[in-house]
Amino acid sequence: MILVFDVLLVITSAILILLVLLHKGRGGGMSDMFGGGVSSTLGGSSVAERNLDRFTVGVGVIWFSCIVALGLLLAYNV
Repeated sequence: MILVFDVLLVITSAILILLVLLHKGRGGGMSDMFGGGVSSTLGGSSVAERNLDRFTVGVGVIWFSCIVALGLLLAYNV
């Protein structure tokens, strides 16, 4: 059971990294240092941004659940 959560954690971690990198920079942060401050109209529609936000939150919830499940499994030596 621990192996299943380990594999799921690795997969969701990689997906979460990619999803966060796909988000448009909001300005005033690290994205401005590397040229992200230049506004572009090629970023997509607001519907696509909302769907990306929803998908990122969903993967984040799965990732967090894996962390909690692994912590409980390892704490109780199941």
